[in-house]
Amino acid sequence: MYDVVIVGGGHNGLTCAFYLAKAGLKPLVLEKRSVVGGAAVTEEFHPGFRNSSASYTVSLLNPKIIKDMELARHGLKVVERAASNFFPLDDKNYLMFPSDGAAKRREFAKFSEKDAQALERYEDDIEAVADELRALLLKSPPNAAGGMRDLMQAASLGLRTLKQPIEAQRLFLDMATQSCADMLDRYFESDVIKAAYAFDGIVGAFTSPRALGTAYVLLHHCFGEVNGKKGAWGHAIGGMGAITQAMLKAASEAGAEVRTDCEVAEVLTGPKGACGVRLADGTVIDARAVAAGVAPKLLFSKLVDESLVPEDFSKRIKGLTSGSGTFRMNVALKELPQFTCLPSDGVAPHHSSGIVIGPSIEYLETAYLDAKRDGWSKNPIVEMLIPSTLDDSLAPEGQHVASLFCQHFAPHLPDGKSWDDVREEAADCIIDTVNKYAPNFKDSIIARQIHSPLDLERKFGLVDGDIFHGQLTPNQLFSARPVLGHADHRMPLKGLYLCGSGAHPGGGVTGGPGHNAAAIILQDIKKR
Repeated sequence: MYDVVIVGGGHNGLTCAFYLAKAGLKPLVLEKRSVVGGAAVTEEFHPGFRNSSASYTVSLLNPKIIKDMELARHGLKVVERAASNFFPLDDKNYLMFPSDGAAKRREFAKFSEKDAQALERYEDDIEAVADELRALLLKSPPNAAGGMRDLMQAASLGLRTLKQPIEAQRLFLDMATQSCADMLDRYFESDVIKAAYAFDGIVGAFTSPRALGTAYVLLHHCFGEVNGKKGAWGHAIGGMGAITQAMLKAASEAGAEVRTDCEVAEVLTGPKGACGVRLADGTVIDARAVAAGVAPKLLFSKLVDESLVPEDFSKRIKGLTSGSGTFRMNVALKELPQFTCLPSDGVAPHHSSGIVIGPSIEYLETAYLDAKRDGWSKNPIVEMLIPSTLDDSLAPEGQHVASLFCQHFAPHLPDGKSWDDVREEAADCIIDTVNKYAPNFKDSIIARQIHSPLDLERKFGLVDGDIFHGQLTPNQLFSARPVLGHADHRMPLKGLYLCGSGAHPGGGVTGGPGHNAAAIILQDIKKR
């Protein structure tokens, strides 16, 4: 018998297994696919061309987890982008986000001297709130209707907030609830600059930049760091699979067992609650507890008998807001894209940045409204990374791979259409969109890998194609994630825990949910 069976070998499942094994327990990780990593994997999609298949960039992975798991010793190397982001606007104009603060202010001044002056205040405010929230990332939230411990934890958090200056409290409230468009209006006047920041507010959200709560989504993308530099974004040499392969080595070294090609069909129960799993091939594996790294909707619709959980809980899980409007592609390129607004000879700083097509708030909003009505935007929002400019292991010499992370594409198409019927058409639309800004792009493509919202669900278990296992809306955060009353990773079925992105602190390659769930599981097993 194992102490804990973990369903899903994504980065959170591996993180959870590491901490459990390090504490002396015997965990078993079961992964459906032939490779661990979940959505953080590297695959060869064309001979000689490899890239991250789903998640595609590094920042949010928690530094404590990197240190505890000794991921560098296990082979992980992360390099910072030459520039944070590059926003082509038309044939002549662009906005660059250099790493250097003075250079960034000069870029802003091209559009507004006032906005260049406001940049420092904006970044200071964002960092102040992000720092407060960072302190909560690796702690399970107080549970509604919990015991004395939860009550005391909630009171402690309340006192901590009240001790902050009143303006800091107001700032925190604004960023937790406002739309990103409204929040950015307080700092900037240039629509170009506001759109550049608003992109982070609609990533994985399938919503308008004017929707309440998108300011938090923007903030969620500011928690991270690269090699100690807060707010930076980087690339894992070897792709995102390098992270999870390093985690696999760390968990195995600590004593965890990991099996691939093991699809879990059912969470088994006994008189004391969850007591193991049954695999798709009929194999039964006994355990003292079960931790699920899969999305809550998947867990309670496919793996847990609905009669075993309260009806109100079941309804809440079914009603979770889910679907990130994401369409994900990889392309093999025979040459770098040449942007009309910034042509270059060879690799330039903007080639190794996040290249974002989303030139105005109106463009971002129209993309959402079109997708909501028609299924996808004919002028989609595209973030392109060309990681082979930083990592020559991904493509043959002189050639490149690019990631295309695209919004907005409805999780479910209108009129009963299937993504299988239109995925190629949608992919062509994305290619044409980039080609408007870099006219050689389309002809440079050797091969492409397509992941529609339906593909993301089938391949990676991302229900509704949701990269976060459930949207980061105010009613699905902190003590309300996944639902109010079960934020402490303990599910209504005793012995069953949630350790994936559907739990606090939410989506992205953070490791936080796995870390926090392991702490709760250890508490409970010690009590038993």
